[in-house]
Order: sequence, then structure tokens, then C-alpha cells
Amino acid sequence: MSKNNGAFSFKLTFLGTGTSIGIPVPACRCPVCRSLSPRNRRSRCSALLEAAGRHILIDTSPEFRLQALKNRIHKLDAVLWTHAHADHLHGLDDLRAFSWKHPVEGYTSENTAREIKERFSYLWKVTQKGGGKAQVNLNAVPPCRPFTAENLSPLEIIPVPLIHGRLPIYGWRCGPVAYLTDLSQIPPESYPLLQNLKILVLGALRFKPHPTHLNIERALEEIKKIRPEKAYLTHISHEASHRQIRRALPPNVHPAFDGLVVRTSGELFRRH
Repeated sequence: MSKNNGAFSFKLTFLGTGTSIGIPVPACRCPVCRSLSPRNRRSRCSALLEAAGRHILIDTSPEFRLQALKNRIHKLDAVLWTHAHADHLHGLDDLRAFSWKHPVEGYTSENTAREIKERFSYLWKVTQKGGGKAQVNLNAVPPCRPFTAENLSPLEIIPVPLIHGRLPIYGWRCGPVAYLTDLSQIPPESYPLLQNLKILVLGALRFKPHPTHLNIERALEEIKKIRPEKAYLTHISHEASHRQIRRALPPNVHPAFDGLVVRTSGELFRRH
């Protein structure tokens, strides 16, 4: 990705845009699950952000291996985990293909880091060295504070606090792009971190309300508050088709789909 006059080019690839069970849902015979449209085929949520020559993965979904092959991912500089639910984490072992020579640097909240180490404890044991397991350096980063590292420079990443039901989780911002999924609420302290966005990705489960996720109506309310140039909805269930959702949205809001690539440019975000 290039940099021109102080602005970086950003490329965001939606690797997966479905809910925790994906679409089609096993054993479901609803019209969306029986649809032949590729835009109604959704793997679990994950995305790849490319900028300044860096390749940053957001979440390791259970389909990450297939997503990496389909989207020809050959390099990862970092992984950002939003939270430790299975649909966002359980493809972690497939990072082994990207960590033969050097560990992959991973970033998340302190609570999520603790859960990852408990659930994937074998990764940090001395046994089975070599290609038999992924090598991951897990870094717990505090909320709201921009950070960078040698593997991320010149980019800065901002952890954005979110609420998922009762669970505190992270969204992520890099430059003019923010990725916020699996949320039911945006805390007041997070709105200043979401100013001047060109691309906002927001989880929007379905039309009906849900206790731990934004529905489409509430997602649109948040988009009006944040006022990005464009917004994309992800983490979509089988209760509405891609076409039904698209028809319900204003011109600057779009339902994402697996394999969608969006591009923009902008400077690194500086909080005033």
C-alpha cells in the first residue's frame, strides 16, 4: 500500500461476514440458507486490513484456513482479536502457516488474552516445537490508547472499547478505518475515537432486536451519530437476505459480504 502526501492507502477485505453459526446454517431449510446467491453464503467474521505494506488480520474465525486460501493471504504482520468467543477465535491454530520462522504478534484486551492462554494453553508449552503448533506472541493492550510496534510501524492501532451484552470487548481503529463487531452498546468514551472515519464496519445481526448485538435499526442510529463517509454491516444472520438488507439501507450504508474489498486513503488518526 502506498503513501502519498502524508496519506496512506488502506485496503480492507471482508474474509467472513456471518454470525457465530454462519450461513447456510446446518439443517436449516429457510430461503436464505437454501439460496444459491454467493452473497448469502457467509463464513464466520474476520477481516484483513492492508496499509503501508502491513497485513493485519482481525480475528481468527473457524474458517480462517479456508479464508486465507480463498483470498490468497501470504503474509501476516499482526492479529487483532476483538474477543474470545469461538466464532472469532477458534481458527487460531491455523496461524501456524504464518509463523514457521517467527511468531505472529497478537493484540487484544487483558481479559481476552487471559482466555486465549487458557483455551489454547498448549501453544505456550515447551512440547511439540516446530511446525506442530502456531507461534504467537500475545500482547495485552490498554483501551483507548494508540499503539504501534516494529511489526506495525508506521501504522498506529487504537483499541476501541465496546459492550457485547455484558461482556467488554474491543473494536479496532487504524487510520480512517474502524471495525466494530459483536456489539450491543458503544460506551461514551469510545465516540471520540471514532471521529472523521471514512470507513466504519459495524455488526448488525438482523432486523429484530437482540440482547447482545445491534440490530439493523440500532446500527443505523449509531452510524448517524458517528457520521462516517461509508459504513458496512457485518455479522449478519440468516434471518434476512443480502438483497433484503441492501434495500433497507441508505445510500452510504452497505451490507458486506464474504470477499468484498473496500479501499480508501487517509492519514493516521490523531486524537485531539
